[in-house]
Amino acid sequence: MSNNMSEKPINDLSPVVIGLALLIIGAEAAFQLANAGLIGGPRGLGWRMEAVGRFGFSPAVLDRVLVQGDWSVDMLMRFVTYPFVNGEIVQSAFCAALTLALGKFTSEYFGGLKVLVIYLASAIAGAVVYGLLVTGNAPLLGGFTPVYGLIGAYTYVLWLRLGQAGENQLMAFRLIGFLLALQLGFGLIFGAGQSWIAELTGFAAGFMLAVPLAPGGWAMLLTRVRQRS
Repeated sequence: MSNNMSEKPINDLSPVVIGLALLIIGAEAAFQLANAGLIGGPRGLGWRMEAVGRFGFSPAVLDRVLVQGDWSVDMLMRFVTYPFVNGEIVQSAFCAALTLALGKFTSEYFGGLKVLVIYLASAIAGAVVYGLLVTGNAPLLGGFTPVYGLIGAYTYVLWLRLGQAGENQLMAFRLIGFLLALQLGFGLIFGAGQSWIAELTGFAAGFMLAVPLAPGGWAMLLTRVRQRS
């Protein structure tokens, strides 16, 4: 009986969610093993930087695509590969854990395939807006942008459920409000980067995509609006 109980949380996870988390964990494991000298030899010490250069995203990538017309696979793949290249092990751990937690909830409501759509679309939207608004060429790395997309989808589900329960639907936005306040605090203490632009865009993309992708889609949203009016 205890074995079944211990296996249930894993069995409940969508294969899509597990796959996304494993990509994050697998990449970081390779970097750590290389740094420890266990794989890759002397060249392995530079694997993370090589991955940033090959799979990461930066405003220069968007310039190559839009200005120079470089629509090659090498350029386009960066819009969806950068979430799996994190800057450090702590970031990887947080991204993997949040992907599993939020992915479990959202996949139960939307289904695994739709969660994949939200995850990748949020990553792309965040990269595009980051590339358009950020000056300089600081790379956009790590899985926080699509994680914020999952938070957006999660927020929409909470918004619907609070409305169905007759409660204040603004409470659904407490999580994103807390995260933004936390991020602001860290930025004031340690210096703020510009990744928040991509992350906030990811949240907005996830929230908006959740509307048509949710069971009932636009019809459910219209029903909720009419009930409130």
